[in-house]
Amino acid sequence: QVQLAESGGGVVQPGGSLRLSCAASGRTMGTYATGWFRQAPGKEREFVAAVNRGGTDTWYADPVKGRFTISRDSARNTVTLQMNSLKSDDTAVYYCATGARPTYMRDYARQELYTIWGQGTQVTVSS
Repeated sequence: QVQLAESGGGVVQPGGSLRLSCAASGRTMGTYATGWFRQAPGKEREFVAAVNRGGTDTWYADPVKGRFTISRDSARNTVTLQMNSLKSDDTAVYYCATGARPTYMRDYARQELYTIWGQGTQVTVSS
């Protein structure tokens, strides 16, 4: 069974950057797609970004395209989310999730396909 632990959250000013890391233990994440999701106060959890099991293809939600980059380090069994040009709207708890085996490209954004979730890390963008 894979267990996930997120790190790297914190408080940053608008325009700043943060790097979130998702480390897996117990088993490799390499056989699954892995994604990042976020939940802002009073809102539903939403898709942010995902990477396929080989680390060769990535998907992004429209609000973060061009600002966020997801990547996989199979040797270290980690997935990283580099967040640049952060905005106040990016404030949320960010969750790493894996266990998905998507069939279609649109499946990478489907939360219900991800069976293993981390505890989340808080990202606050504020001046």
